[in-house]
Amino acid sequence: MSKPVLLLVRTLGEGGCERDLTKLALTLDRNRFTPHVGAIIPGGMRADEIAAAGVPLVNFPVGSLVRPAALAAVWRLRRYIRQHGIELIHAFDLSTDILAAYARLCGRPPLVASHLWQRRPLARQSRWLLRATDHIPDAIVVNAESTRQELIEQEGLSAGRIFTIHNGVDLAVFYPKPDEPRPACVRDATLVIGTACALRPEKRVDLLIEAFARVRRPGIQLLITGSGVMLDSLERQRDALGLGDSCWFEPQKSDIAPWLRALDIYVLSSETESFPNALLEAMACGCAVVGSAVGGVPELIDDGRTGRLFAAGDVAALAQCLRELIDHPELRQRLAHASAQRAGDEFRMELNKNRTQALYDRLLN
Repeated sequence: MSKPVLLLVRTLGEGGCERDLTKLALTLDRNRFTPHVGAIIPGGMRADEIAAAGVPLVNFPVGSLVRPAALAAVWRLRRYIRQHGIELIHAFDLSTDILAAYARLCGRPPLVASHLWQRRPLARQSRWLLRATDHIPDAIVVNAESTRQELIEQEGLSAGRIFTIHNGVDLAVFYPKPDEPRPACVRDATLVIGTACALRPEKRVDLLIEAFARVRRPGIQLLITGSGVMLDSLERQRDALGLGDSCWFEPQKSDIAPWLRALDIYVLSSETESFPNALLEAMACGCAVVGSAVGGVPELIDDGRTGRLFAAGDVAALAQCLRELIDHPELRQRLAHASAQRAGDEFRMELNKNRTQALYDRLLN
């Protein structure tokens, strides 16, 4: 008999946690599990995907998790669990880890928390709240070994409660397609370098723009796909560097695969990451990838074999990686082929789903 499970996330927008939840909600074996999805903030680009798949979608609005008003959201969550016979809760981000932990204090069902980020950059209050609730979940899922070690060594959590389940990529969506026409904005380029991410400070897209300015040549274009608070300052940086039409900003896309396949070189220049979905998807699409050596990125990129790594924040090192790939097409093609093969062999969505379902079975049985 299929067991109802509730997957929780703060918002169903463009972020990595939201994407992880959506992929799992759409791929869980319906003969074994019936997914429900809960969000604190209604709407978002992933909500339509979930609704179209017939997955029940509910909201648990809450302002602050440290004020008495949060109790109303806890009771709504507890009522939903009872009414729908929810047998397991899986929270996917900081806010819902804490919200679900409050609800879990009232009794079962089993709770899986997710730590799909590094704790060090979090605000002090967020770290305090996590530490106050760390003992409540029955299991904690991380998507990188580096995050697992951080929780064990720096937070003192039991290794037996922490499970590494790497993100998975849907190979029916993300795959190489060499004959696919590029978007009009880069159609005439001889080579395209780019990234796809939320334009937030920690993504360090400014570093990518500076490195691109150092290696810029006729026919080479930079394509940045994403939206966020940094857009205005990044556009000013582009103009100040005189990059003009060679640097194009495209708003966030729900269908990102064609935009990744438009790139010859994908760059992740973040100063903090756990196990980035966009990098994995770019690998599956056949891009040559360059990433900052932070968090779980070295678990994805084997430097010199499936891509290139550089020290986070080092614009000269990033520029040198780009220069090597621009100057040596055979190296670029070899790395692109190897990265696509590794994504398919080691990180396909089926593996993520199977490992998650095995964890659910372990807790429910």
